[in-house]
Amino acid sequence: MTGLEIGTIAVVPMLVLIYLGMHISIALMLVSMISIAMLRNSELATRMVAAAANDSLSSYLYGVVPLFVLMGLLVVVSGVGRDTFDVFQWLLRKIRGGLGIATVGANGIFASITGISVASAAVFTKVAVPEMRRHGYTAKFSVGVVASSSVLGMLIPPSLLMIVYGVLAEQSVGRMFIAGIIPGIILALSFCGVIMLLAWLSPGFMMQSQTDTGEALEDPIEETPLTLVSKLTPILLLMLLVLGGLYSGFFTPTEAGGVGAFGALLLALAKQRLTPGKFYEVLGETGYVAVSILFLILAASLYSRMLALTGLPMSIAQAVTTMDLTIYHFLALYLFIIILMGCIIDSVSIMLIVLPIVLPIAQHFGMDLIWFGVITVVAVEIGLITPPFGISVYTVKAALNDKTVPVKEIFKGVVPFFITMVVVLIILSAFPVLSTYLAYRY
Repeated sequence: MTGLEIGTIAVVPMLVLIYLGMHISIALMLVSMISIAMLRNSELATRMVAAAANDSLSSYLYGVVPLFVLMGLLVVVSGVGRDTFDVFQWLLRKIRGGLGIATVGANGIFASITGISVASAAVFTKVAVPEMRRHGYTAKFSVGVVASSSVLGMLIPPSLLMIVYGVLAEQSVGRMFIAGIIPGIILALSFCGVIMLLAWLSPGFMMQSQTDTGEALEDPIEETPLTLVSKLTPILLLMLLVLGGLYSGFFTPTEAGGVGAFGALLLALAKQRLTPGKFYEVLGETGYVAVSILFLILAASLYSRMLALTGLPMSIAQAVTTMDLTIYHFLALYLFIIILMGCIIDSVSIMLIVLPIVLPIAQHFGMDLIWFGVITVVAVEIGLITPPFGISVYTVKAALNDKTVPVKEIFKGVVPFFITMVVVLIILSAFPVLSTYLAYRY
């Protein structure tokens, strides 16, 4: 078989193996090694694995992965997620749909430190859903707003998906982080706007009783300005330390991760919520998550080399050129495929499979790869809440552990937010400056 035939056929068994449950990194490496052996020989396949490991993981840049993961997990342990929600709940207590907006706001701030959507979904399922249910909100809205707002962690920096994209596209991770600020704010504000619209246009979707708008109920704990400031100050200081140092150029992304992890450790110790046993669990979970991501990067590097040997990416780029597609035709087709793939496989897998093929095409069209990365991340985020995979939905379901709230109810709850994300994706695609303005300004 020719290289093009091998490259084309290789994609099919890889997707089948992933769908059957094989880990994405194992499937990528297995298919890539077999394909390289068919193209050349088995000895070259073995040597390319070693070369991919050396080239893709020896960089100082990759220290950012375990450091940001450690920071995020320490923030979860410290309990600042609950504190942040308490502050927003009190500030928005008189607004119709205020608890939903509070969840989005608290999730946005929490996401700016953790960078992990699954962590946000798990924390706010425990924190926000019981409060919303107690205040008369429907189950589907309560879980829907938590599952949807948790995806902000993949867009608002620091973001693990931004790191993965920066590596694959050979773009500055720091610049990718900065590029996500405005789109992240737009998405968060859009979620808040949709919640306010639902409160007025479809109160039955949001509230269990038409007469209960959730705006007059008292908090069980009396909050004072002093307690509110004490709850919000730690997370704001950590944000200022990490993001301020990163955006000012004082820290590299890796240094920002190290400083943030140390700050989160001090925060957890100060709140007396970090026991030796819990710290051991955090370190173990950090290692597990970081190694999984780094192994994925290794597998993606080998997969990219295999595709380069087959010549498939350049052939596809040439085929697209002969089809006389405009940049918007290509973009619409690409984003549709990304969202469709999100229905069956996870976000990192989508990026690892698709990006090595489409990046040459994006460069052929002269697209800015920073902007292309932002809209890719948003499209991939949509997959986090779409059936049947919807990892954020299943995280909420597992954390909730309530048999009275089936998975289909959670998917119903995310429908308005799914539509909102599609609209925001169209806006970001039409106006690249929203993604690139800050990235190239600083």
